[in-house]
Amino acid sequence: MPDSLLRLLPWTSPEGKPCYLSTDNPRSLLSRLADDLEDQQMDSAEAVLAGSRVVLADAVAGERAVRFALTRATESLGDVLRIAYSRGGRIEEGGGGGCVEDA
Repeated sequence: MPDSLLRLLPWTSPEGKPCYLSTDNPRSLLSRLADDLEDQQMDSAEAVLAGSRVVLADAVAGERAVRFALTRATESLGDVLRIAYSRGGRIEEGGGGGCVEDA
């Protein structure tokens, strides 16, 4: 099966390598588990973004607070990019992924 038909999962192997799912059923148990984890990661990223904005807006925030916010933001950005790559690959697989207009 070509790589473009594999779904990048929102977790890695114990060695930190990407994990992929090969299935023709987007509602399989593993697909739904991946969907749920992606939703949780997106929710977490929204909360991290809001918290980071608060820290950056605080002129007296200390180095520890800024480093914590940046660390969490970096982790969340990694999760969100993995989700974007995964979803982008599934759009390409479906044929185009462009806008559809009524004729």
